[in-house]
Amino acid sequence: MSDVSRRTFLHATAAGTAAAAAAVGLGAAATDAAGPARAATGYLVGAGKGDMTGAIAGQGMMGYSDLDQVANGLLQRTWARAYIIADAATDRRVLFITADIACVFTSHHNTLLAELRARYGNTYNVHNVNVNATHNHNSCGGTSWDYAYVLAAKGHRHNSFRAEVDGLLDAVAQAHESLAPGTVELGHSELHNASANRSYDAFKLNPESDRKHFPDHIDPQVTAIRLRQGGSTIGEVTWFATHGTSLTDANFLIGPDNKGYAAYLGEQRDPNIVSAHAQTNAGDMTPNLWARKMNPGGPTSNHRSNRIIIGRRQDQAGQSALSSARPMTAGGVDAATRYVDMANVHVNGHYTPHGKATRTSPAMMGAAAAATSQEENTRSQLGFLNEGVRNELAMALGAGDTPTPAAWIADSQAPKAILFPLGIMPPRSWIEQRLPIQILRIGDLVLAALPTESTIVAGLRVRRIVADAMDVPLQNVLLQGYSNGYSQYVVTPEEYVSQQYEGGETLFGRWTLCAYMQEMDSLARSLKRGAKPSAGRAPADRADLQPDLLGAQPADTPMPGRRFGQRVSKVPTSVGAGSTVSASFCGAYPSNRVRRGSRRYFSIEKFTGARWETVYDDDHESTEMTWVRPGGSPSASKVTVTWRVPRNAAPGDYRIRYFGDVKSSSGTLREISGATGRIKVA
Repeated sequence: MSDVSRRTFLHATAAGTAAAAAAVGLGAAATDAAGPARAATGYLVGAGKGDMTGAIAGQGMMGYSDLDQVANGLLQRTWARAYIIADAATDRRVLFITADIACVFTSHHNTLLAELRARYGNTYNVHNVNVNATHNHNSCGGTSWDYAYVLAAKGHRHNSFRAEVDGLLDAVAQAHESLAPGTVELGHSELHNASANRSYDAFKLNPESDRKHFPDHIDPQVTAIRLRQGGSTIGEVTWFATHGTSLTDANFLIGPDNKGYAAYLGEQRDPNIVSAHAQTNAGDMTPNLWARKMNPGGPTSNHRSNRIIIGRRQDQAGQSALSSARPMTAGGVDAATRYVDMANVHVNGHYTPHGKATRTSPAMMGAAAAATSQEENTRSQLGFLNEGVRNELAMALGAGDTPTPAAWIADSQAPKAILFPLGIMPPRSWIEQRLPIQILRIGDLVLAALPTESTIVAGLRVRRIVADAMDVPLQNVLLQGYSNGYSQYVVTPEEYVSQQYEGGETLFGRWTLCAYMQEMDSLARSLKRGAKPSAGRAPADRADLQPDLLGAQPADTPMPGRRFGQRVSKVPTSVGAGSTVSASFCGAYPSNRVRRGSRRYFSIEKFTGARWETVYDDDHESTEMTWVRPGGSPSASKVTVTWRVPRNAAPGDYRIRYFGDVKSSSGTLREISGATGRIKVA
């Protein structure tokens, strides 16, 4: 559908709706279902999904900043889920994208906006596009332009970055092409057994007026919207605050965490629905309930089952919210974005607890950050600070000549013990300090979007500011975290004093939250009065000067005495439902080519009597794949596919099929495959 024809439809009068619908190919059925008045004055909605799985082996992962956490396979694929909601009367629209990755960086945001501009003109722009992360800690590493976030991957990993951007674009394209008259419904519920406060010592320093809003020290609010076209649901988005850390740093498989699993469950229930589970203010919310003594054992116990348990609870809570969802009482959409230099914000005393003016400073990592969050980690992270080989990339970038922060910076950051002065490191700031804040309004729902991990009380204060400025009930204002960029944590000034992990990672100092509150208040009031604020200067692209210490992998060689694609393990010929089957193959380095979209790493096929048909693929919860260099070989690969036969698997003959790409000494790729014999499922 062309942009011209869309504008023709959006500006159609009630009398001309049928002609406009025909012009864009919607047909009479869509026009009748929407009704003339709704098509002219209501919403257009669209939803889409894109595969954004990057390199699954041999490269560092993102989330725990751990050099030892190098991917060695695939648990499930990671996805981008996009939703477009447009006001049919005004042509205004918002594009909301939730991504199964740890963080959305400036690299993603800048590149996505540029490529959307090339495809769609100004239809999707810095103001009306929100791309946010589920913050799972087992996605591909090295996709940022910021040195602080690529050290664990030993540099920028363009293959994974490109896969993530392409997945975002695929999701947008599907949503754009599916746009049609529809409705948006809003619902609420609560979820009390999927999160725990991992920073209670800091939380309890907040005033009682804040603490009483969260009597169980968690944020239980669940908010959901449903997008319908005619009588059919095409999209669902559920918001709930819990970290994407059910899978700990003991996991080495790429995949989504609890929110990705919740979305997967929704789409398994109805494949025609694009289902997303988005974050809010999850900075101090852990899914590891042992922190509340609800299930003892610590972060190493049953992290895979915890992903499933917490994912299922979020799926159920989302369905509960949607069961009571009702159409919006307010119509239309609106959006605005502003870039803020967070290293240099002068804060009015109206926004500080003590009533005094203050300011932020360049980004400083605190000593508390080195301890990490012990509710999720099994070992200390921040490996780039260690001795020997671990600090090679950091040293190459200038860490050996760390500058001393000025006295005023230390004062602004107090009582933080500064460990790593990220904002003033050579050869340039190691994180992006010019960051976007954004407000989206979709009917009754308002999203206050920050590029941060905000604690629940920090989120509450931003929500109150925006609710007051826009005259919206607090329940209908959400802190949309992990949006359009990443700058680690935001805690309240009171929480900051305790210098827990979250306070040590609040980079711009004690008054970071106050600065965000001030800027959000200004943006919300501008939006409320109908002003069109300028976004200001965007951060520069930083694709240049990206050192790479990983280097290229060698040409593939087969395992000794084997040929590529050959099965190299025993596989049973008959199994029962509920059994586990593993098959190993003489394979190729999986990251020779990022296999996304229609290219899969493996499949489970069933014989129909005439041919083999895929019944489970590498995104199904019953499957996974691991990769090793057998016997310490620098160039051979053994790939193992594991299939946990579902209890509802139909009886019959199955096989496991593997796909790979062999790299020659000249660098060319050749596709290979292998398969087991028949496996009878009783």
